[in-house]
Amino acid sequence: MVDLSTLALFGTAALALTMTPGPDMLLIASRSASQGRVAGFATLAGIQAGTYCHALAAAFGLSQLFLIVPHAYDAVRYAGAAYLLYLAWKTIRSDAVTVIARAGEARHAIGTMFRQGLLTNLLNPKMALFVLALFPQFVQPEAGSVALQILVLATVLNAIGLVVNGAVIMGASRLGRVFSGIGRVRRLSQYFLGAVFAGLAARLAFDSRH
Repeated sequence: MVDLSTLALFGTAALALTMTPGPDMLLIASRSASQGRVAGFATLAGIQAGTYCHALAAAFGLSQLFLIVPHAYDAVRYAGAAYLLYLAWKTIRSDAVTVIARAGEARHAIGTMFRQGLLTNLLNPKMALFVLALFPQFVQPEAGSVALQILVLATVLNAIGLVVNGAVIMGASRLGRVFSGIGRVRRLSQYFLGAVFAGLAARLAFDSRH
């Protein structure tokens, strides 16, 4: 098992990384502002589930495929960009930006947002390389199962992310409620969320590995 001093050091690094504004934070904030805190937390849950998937891939060596086979990296990168463009188009074309109030439809909407967060994270090969680069530095093979240690580190990262991004979600959703009664502003928030998806797609498609 990972010792406490290693966990503390990793936690410090994870806090610094999580507090640095990035694509995930921008997506969560824009989703929360336009569709409310439930939508923001559903998206965050999907992203954090994706982090566990990347951690498992790193534990079993699957993430190294992106280093060995450049075409695999590019294939996932372009698939992710295409998916984000699809989300941008779907968001802008949508007639409503708020979470549907009826219970059955609300559950469906929340599930959809969770899946969108999950797929956005899984189709970002840079996340896989990030986990592959960072986590092994805090793994101690002599301390037991490497896979278990990596999952513990992923849990610490997600716990810190929940606190930091949870504050972002609450703040952004509160701001969104202030302007929710203004139809034009509500429509602009929808366009902004679509622009965020399009911007993330462009970043993923045109950024190099470095």
